[in-house]
Amino acid sequence: MNIAYGIVAGLLALFYLYAGAAKVFRSPDQLRPMMAWVDRVPLPVVRTLGTVEILGAIGLILPPLTGVAPWLGLAAAVGFVLLQVGAITVHLTGEDRQIALNVALVAAAGVNVWLATTWL
Repeated sequence: MNIAYGIVAGLLALFYLYAGAAKVFRSPDQLRPMMAWVDRVPLPVVRTLGTVEILGAIGLILPPLTGVAPWLGLAAAVGFVLLQVGAITVHLTGEDRQIALNVALVAAAGVNVWLATTWL
């Protein structure tokens, strides 16, 4: 089960590291083609979301890998489920109604929550 957790958590961490770094370091003009909602949200909130995604990605991998506070992996996975539920809400309240990626990320994070509860 640890291998399955590592695979799912690793893929989620890679995605969130990329998405978080983009939100932290790119300008709104560079983000707009990927994220239509960026104009409706203040830039400091976008930067904060990016930072949360980077920290969550680290939380998925590092604590279980080192054995120090491995429950943080579970907390990060639950956090990503909640983050994506919020993202779906943002997409549905705006003109951007594309939520397929968000639904897939909720499912992947949910599987990660389940896997994390089996080895804690």
